[in-house]
Amino acid sequence: MRTAPAAGLAFVGLTALALAGCGGQAPGGAAEGVTGGSAGGSVSVLAAFYPYEFVAARVGGDHVAVRSLTDPGVEPHDVELTPRQVREVADADLVVYEAGFQPAIDDAIRQLQPATTLDATTVVPLEDGGDPHLWLDPSKLAKVATAVGGVLAEADPAHADDYRAHAATLADELTALDRELADGLSRCERREFVTSHAAFGYLARRYGLEQVPISGLAPEAEPTPARIREVATLVEARGVTTIFYETLVSPKVAETLAADLGVRTAVLDPVEGLAAGSSGDYLSVMRDNLAALRTANGCR
Repeated sequence: MRTAPAAGLAFVGLTALALAGCGGQAPGGAAEGVTGGSAGGSVSVLAAFYPYEFVAARVGGDHVAVRSLTDPGVEPHDVELTPRQVREVADADLVVYEAGFQPAIDDAIRQLQPATTLDATTVVPLEDGGDPHLWLDPSKLAKVATAVGGVLAEADPAHADDYRAHAATLADELTALDRELADGLSRCERREFVTSHAAFGYLARRYGLEQVPISGLAPEAEPTPARIREVATLVEARGVTTIFYETLVSPKVAETLAADLGVRTAVLDPVEGLAAGSSGDYLSVMRDNLAALRTANGCR
């Protein structure tokens, strides 16, 4: 992942000074990793990118207004904030984000200090050398949902019971999805799956699969010729049928490798963001991923 450009940091710093009176950090917190708290009726929530937008909207229901800092169809790793979004960070009642994943958002939160923040990595510590894609394990996202319920309950006590009930319902749905994935991927001819970048480590570990990424954690990184040869050798040796690519990054490398090897391509979505105009949600996209993996790996 690239760090934010120097010009972007300077802009955020200047804006922080201009907006210092818009958002202060109150003491205390509802859970580990939570800072501050605010009371009131309608709660404004900013989510750094889609999975946390999904959680905040489901848990908050009609009591919250949720916006994402990453627009639909935009790859979230290197997002930069507009002046309007910087103001929104300063004014938000709650910002749900993941420290280290989007440097521009980290910088804005550190300098503007919105009333309340929830860093998902304090709820679910990162694994595998800091792989940020924790939401691809539904059991981990369920813990984040519970934490969001607790934060909102403290920020808006008048609706605390609703937030906790919504969080429990979503956690139950995510637990059911976890069971579907575990059952659907338990009896497969192959355990390996080849992906365009290393986004699926949590999913692989949770369900006993082996992720074989063409490139590393940064989706824009170009794989070396040696890495492409390694992957090609594994595809041929293990009888891999499919090279997976993603919805928000170029499929060129995956398509070229698949054509050279005579295998199929298919989408495996890291659910970092929905494509513009998509009618799905986190749950439906993860079920689409399950179907794609079952087809590719000959699962019964």
